[in-house]
Amino acid sequence: MRRFPTIYSTLMRENAKAFLYGMGMTDEDIAKPQIAVAHTGGGMSPCNMNLAAQAAHAAEGVAAAGGYPHETPVVSVSDGLTMAHPGMRFSLISRELIADSVEATMRAHCWDGLLSIGGCDKNLPGLMMGLVRVNAPGVFLHGGATLPGRVRGRDVSALDAFETIGRMIAGEADREELEDYQRHAIPGPGACAGQFTANTMGMVSEALGLSPVGVSMVPAADPSRPALMHAAARALIAAIEGDGPRPRAIVTRTAIENACAIVAATGGSTNAALHIPAIAHEAGIDFGIEDAAKVFQRTPLIGNLSPGGKYLAAHVHAVGGTPVILRELIAGGYIDGAALTVTGQTLAEAVAQAPAPDGEIVRPTARPIAPTGGVVVLTGNLCPKGALLKVAGLPSLTFRGPARVFDGEAPAQRAVETRTYREGEVLVVRGEGPKGSPGMKEMLGITALLYGQGMGAKTALLTDGRFSGASRGMCIGYASPEAAADGPIALVEDGDIITIDARPGVASITLEVDEATLARRRAARGPVQPPRHGGLLEKYAACVQGAERGAVTHSGAVDTSGDID
Repeated sequence: MRRFPTIYSTLMRENAKAFLYGMGMTDEDIAKPQIAVAHTGGGMSPCNMNLAAQAAHAAEGVAAAGGYPHETPVVSVSDGLTMAHPGMRFSLISRELIADSVEATMRAHCWDGLLSIGGCDKNLPGLMMGLVRVNAPGVFLHGGATLPGRVRGRDVSALDAFETIGRMIAGEADREELEDYQRHAIPGPGACAGQFTANTMGMVSEALGLSPVGVSMVPAADPSRPALMHAAARALIAAIEGDGPRPRAIVTRTAIENACAIVAATGGSTNAALHIPAIAHEAGIDFGIEDAAKVFQRTPLIGNLSPGGKYLAAHVHAVGGTPVILRELIAGGYIDGAALTVTGQTLAEAVAQAPAPDGEIVRPTARPIAPTGGVVVLTGNLCPKGALLKVAGLPSLTFRGPARVFDGEAPAQRAVETRTYREGEVLVVRGEGPKGSPGMKEMLGITALLYGQGMGAKTALLTDGRFSGASRGMCIGYASPEAAADGPIALVEDGDIITIDARPGVASITLEVDEATLARRRAARGPVQPPRHGGLLEKYAACVQGAERGAVTHSGAVDTSGDID
């Protein structure tokens, strides 16, 4: 089954052994399954700071299970440290760099298997995309969230620090309170504590079947983490030696729909509707945000999780972790338990021993928080290919108001910081899509300020950029087509009336301007002339596709000639 012993057996390739011996490997080592241990560890953020240590435990597990580990670190960009400045352009781009890096190391070195560990927003989907692309035996693991911070007698997350800035601007908080949150919101290693993008995608990895169940909600600093790494290594070696399921056998359309269901059920990050189609794309599955919308619509919200709800990842872990939610959704008929997992078990088999919902952090499907999921896809003449809104926690699902248009994030940020906007307005931030930015900036800076100023439900925000999983309020993002692709959002003018209706069965966003007027504006605007950026931004802008299909950067053709087999 394995290619590794064969590829170096011809005379011309025997020279490779000189390099392997140079690493201290023996002939016995060379005959073992060669496993890439890919991780995004490093000193760039709390999310990543203990992943190298977790990877070391994974490598020990690989060796103990009879394989030979090769550490292969890959790039990572921290969303938290790139927020509200031009560096955010590189966040989504890093997802593609990670997937490309996995492909490069796996196909270049012909490793027999891949054990990957990620712990920040783009790390998780990037590593899963790479795994599905190369279709090698593999296991993915979320490195875990940080523990809740503790400020003024309550559990908090990084979101509280952001929103306190908005309260300061509104005169409702002072510098001392902000510093209290800054110093204590993130008490140690791990991804942000709420059901933001990293933890959402951690749950997605379990629902997809690419991760052993029960891993993603275990805190990064939990003492059980080394044992989890060893168990994953054993599962991977067993899959190689027993000809277990490959990623493309696991990531089917059913698995993709299961992933969407757990996002909806937990009020997860809107970014998941960008990443799940991208993972599907790697498997050759055509799946867009309109397909995700159908799953969101039929799935009840049962997770009382921040930012729309109250609780954090550590609280979910305390009541049984992701398996509690998966088992409840399977029992209710919202997830297909027959889907295959990386261990060879079905999803239903893997979560069969999970406890029942506790009733507060996780509700039973018979008593949901809301009858439909926490994320809605809006369509209409303003966003013909869709836009995303997280409705979990919203006091109202409708909004109508005049547009206030900003070309780019920076002027919108200044307007919010100086409070030079009005209650009832729809703040339109355009030119921040995958091509236009390029890189599709995330706008937690603006949404957190609005919410902190008490305006999260009194204004609406529409953008062709994206939002953090921590964003809340009437925030509509991923507007497609984007302005740089000549989407209708490019034609909006100050004062135009925009109507938003996120009620079940309606889900629309309408620009109340007649077609003749829009045609005149389009003609006056003329063709879009993309700027020259040079470097990575220019390469990305030249090949990235729309947000409605995951902002992917290649055709999606499944090339089995390069698979590891």
